[in-house]
Amino acid sequence: MPQKLTLAAQKQLLEIAREALMLAVNGKQVPSLNLADLPDELQVPGASFVTLTIDGDLRGCIGSLEAWRPLAQDVQAHALDAALRDPRFRPVQPSELPLIHIEVSYLTPQTALEYTDPKQLPRLLRPGIDGVVLGLGSKRATFLPQVWEQLPDPAQFLNHLCQKAGLPAEIWRKELLDISLYQVQDFQEISAEPE
Repeated sequence: MPQKLTLAAQKQLLEIAREALMLAVNGKQVPSLNLADLPDELQVPGASFVTLTIDGDLRGCIGSLEAWRPLAQDVQAHALDAALRDPRFRPVQPSELPLIHIEVSYLTPQTALEYTDPKQLPRLLRPGIDGVVLGLGSKRATFLPQVWEQLPDPAQFLNHLCQKAGLPAEIWRKELLDISLYQVQDFQEISAEPE
């Protein structure tokens, strides 16, 4: 499991994500990060997702499941992509920037879940703890652990995840799928309290 990020590192990643979002949405070039200026924990390879919401509604979410570049660069790239390249949404507009709330999820490496009977699968998942990667053939999808808040029932969670992968909703009841689990350390911008 990757080491937990310090509060200072979390704050810095949120600032990196916010700056990338502001520049990209306003059509400006997002500068390369000078990694030497960042703490060591942000220079090591890390996998992340950046989630954008407006009033609690999803506005964009892009990430990677594998750690292949420095964590700070991963967060910067995903903030930009979540704003402009999430195929489910039109690009974020400059007028939306003050409304956008940013959440970053820092992922642990995946571990394959071994099981022999489809009926076992719901009992093997830990709601609110496990992120799940589900696949069959070339079709694959993931839900972050935060999705359990909207889909707390494991069967419903699996139905929706199968559909996200482009599979029939209940295929998990009949076939053994490729399942991997991971956990996240998630953190988000602090909203200003209304006066």
